[in-house]
Amino acid sequence: MGIIDKLNKDFESRIRLGLMSVLMVNDWIDFTEMKALLNTTDGNLASHSSSLEKSGYIEIKKEFVGKKPKTSYRVTNMGRAAFVCHLNSLEKLFKSK
Repeated sequence: MGIIDKLNKDFESRIRLGLMSVLMVNDWIDFTEMKALLNTTDGNLASHSSSLEKSGYIEIKKEFVGKKPKTSYRVTNMGRAAFVCHLNSLEKLFKSK
């Protein structure tokens, strides 16, 4: 198996890569802040975060603050390990050139 085969397809999108990068250095991030950081649309963020949640890489918390809904994200232990492995594979790929 080559280095490129070790890259995780779940992190190929720039939105997913950005989402995971933000979550690796923060605890909980809310939807509005994540959307602004990634400069993306509501639907795009919701779609990509849902896929990462289904893979077990992030946790999504939905709650009400006052009478307003609030969605927040955090990385899971499995997500942290998978993303570190992905980044290590990227680094090896760059060093092999």
